[in-house]
Amino acid sequence: MPSCQNCGSFVTDDYVRVFAPSGMTEPRVCPNCEDLVRDGADVRQARARRT
Repeated sequence: MPSCQNCGSFVTDDYVRVFAPSGMTEPRVCPNCEDLVRDGADVRQARARRT
């Protein structure tokens, strides 16, 4: 089962297919990661708190 590389939370295969780069089996961040966001091909600190 895929999980987030940052926080270890479970993610679905569909989430990986849509949000992880081609060839990766686990995303770098997920919706549960409050401190990080995807920024193109990179991951960065969130500029504002997500609530």
